[in-house]
Amino acid sequence: MGDKRSNAFSSSSSRGKIMKRLLIATTNPGKLREYREFLSDLNLKLLSLSDVGITDDIEETGKTYKENSQKKALFYAKRSGSPAISDDGGIEISALNNEPGIKSRRWLGYNSTDEGLIKHMMKVSKQLPENNRNAVFKLVVSLALPNGKVYASEGRVEGIIAKDPHMKLLHGYPYRSFFYLPDIQKYYHESELTRDEMRKYNHRYKAIQKLKPIIIKELID
Repeated sequence: MGDKRSNAFSSSSSRGKIMKRLLIATTNPGKLREYREFLSDLNLKLLSLSDVGITDDIEETGKTYKENSQKKALFYAKRSGSPAISDDGGIEISALNNEPGIKSRRWLGYNSTDEGLIKHMMKVSKQLPENNRNAVFKLVVSLALPNGKVYASEGRVEGIIAKDPHMKLLHGYPYRSFFYLPDIQKYYHESELTRDEMRKYNHRYKAIQKLKPIIIKELID
């Protein structure tokens, strides 16, 4: 029996390393799509929560993006038994004392919808002063391992709040319809940005790039 197991192991080893799994712990289809693209160059089996049959949710009680990001990543890593990646972030509008910030998704309450936030932003965008329409998207991405080890990295992109929104709503990203990048005179919207522009300005991509060396070290090397 011992020899058979040894031979089986050797045979498996000779075929190369088994592809490691990485759980993308989000229910946001926009986030899932971006993660799959931004991590597509790594030799990883990328899984969604639905792929592993997890429907549990966790309340975001942290006071910072990092706290919420790490809390979610650790929860799903331990729940699934696989390394998990999660994030938390928001939009900070200068003239509103950096609101909504960490409450971006829940600005109108826990049942906020994309449509409701768009409608609210229609009012906000008209009321902002002309000399201060500055805003920034901030994000912290965390990688957690089932053993409790966790890493985090930050990404950000600066722009302004446009008076009139982009007409095409990005599901899961209501604020991007109002976020304008003066440098290239385009909305922060996947239907407008080229692939290179998306990678240059996308705050999630920036955070992932910082985290990739750690992902490679922990899951691939």
